[in-house]
Amino acid sequence: MSDSYVLPKVWTVDEVSKGGPAASVSSLNRPEAGARFEKALPVGKHSLQVYALSTPTGQRVNILLEELLDAGVTGAEYDSHFIDIGKGDQFGSGFTEVNPNGKIPCLVDRSVEPPRRVFESCHILLYLAEKFGKFLSSDAAKRTETLNWLFWCHGATPLVGGAFGHFFHYAPEKMSYPINRYTMEVKRQLSVLDNQLKLNKFVAGDEFSIADIACWTYYGRLVLGQLYPNSAEFLEAESYTHVMRWARAIDGRKGVIRGKIVNKPGGKPNEVLLDRHCAADIDAVLAKDPNS
Repeated sequence: MSDSYVLPKVWTVDEVSKGGPAASVSSLNRPEAGARFEKALPVGKHSLQVYALSTPTGQRVNILLEELLDAGVTGAEYDSHFIDIGKGDQFGSGFTEVNPNGKIPCLVDRSVEPPRRVFESCHILLYLAEKFGKFLSSDAAKRTETLNWLFWCHGATPLVGGAFGHFFHYAPEKMSYPINRYTMEVKRQLSVLDNQLKLNKFVAGDEFSIADIACWTYYGRLVLGQLYPNSAEFLEAESYTHVMRWARAIDGRKGVIRGKIVNKPGGKPNEVLLDRHCAADIDAVLAKDPNS
């Protein structure tokens, strides 16, 4: 490990600039919240407006909306707008009016008056499931179990992405202490999920639910090798046999195949789609030759 960091008595933002190569990772971050510039959000023709990027957190909303459409819920038609977080789109005045936290994804429901803002990905899943009466059982026991796992996921996955993923893949220096610490925790979480899926077809029982969507975009994609290069091998993902079975099954669902490419700026030709305004937008992308 590099030389130990000497803690200042009072932290200031100047400490970031002393971080060598690490400083560039945090170049957009500031210790203050709020809008940095004036910019209105685009608004499409549908009642539901999504503002996201195809990160694991951002994919959740588009996947649920595609699952709802596949289930015949026509009211779930939506526009999904690409938010380029690398360029700071999330700090525009229109975005921070919808989400004061300045994070993707967020949703505006224009089917009600005044339009209703919804932020935090798992809350958006809950909001839409309740709005349309799908993927969240009305049975009290089943609903409670689904919410148990939805909120477990909401609390646990920041350690997968913001901690393990950051130090394993994004950090400019590989450091044993954080990698070992967060690898231990991610493997513990995978064990928790594996134990649950040993007894159940889906995360919360025998029915596909919003808990599966929330968990799959992190844990499912992680074990399938879709998140960080070489991480599946590093974590011995194949040893979590029940998670692997579930992850592959979810990966093959129509709504997941369609939803996970929305707001995706890079990749193969058949998986890149910045904005989604109708089903034909996704159809056209999926029909492309992946090797062209």
